[in-house]
Amino acid sequence: MDLIGSSYKGETKNGRIDGKGEYTFPTETKYVGDTKDGMFHGKGVLHFPNGSKYEATWENGIAKQGSLTFADGLQYQEKDWDYCDGYDRRFYSERCNGLRPAGESQLTDLHPPHVIPDGCYDCGDGFYDPNTRVVTSYTGRFLRNMWLLTICYQIMDTIQPGHTL
Repeated sequence: MDLIGSSYKGETKNGRIDGKGEYTFPTETKYVGDTKDGMFHGKGVLHFPNGSKYEATWENGIAKQGSLTFADGLQYQEKDWDYCDGYDRRFYSERCNGLRPAGESQLTDLHPPHVIPDGCYDCGDGFYDPNTRVVTSYTGRFLRNMWLLTICYQIMDTIQPGHTL
């Protein structure tokens, strides 16, 4: 697991993940719950770095029944979903806490929003700086390089019209 950047703390059987435990992916998403024969099996929760969570019943690594709760507490509903449906475009926090006074509009569900440095772009989990080609978390922690995307764009710019890859 160390080779791929993941880790596991918990019960094992015959050298495999089996029983109750905590599996952490390289993306810092964590699964906490039951496992069997190296797979998620039974009740377990995926905790995402942004604060969202997916609680489910798993069978051989496949979620059979579950519910998603966003970081702000909004719970996803498969039926009768009325959040941001075209008729009501308020953020969830505005639905819970009311609209802000005139002149203090919310640009994101988080108020005040994350500070994005000038010349950078919001990526949802951090910000992209085109000068360094790096995505950094809102707290300043390195998340990922974007050099490959830049190279792909450069290659696509050099391809002549009508040429296929």
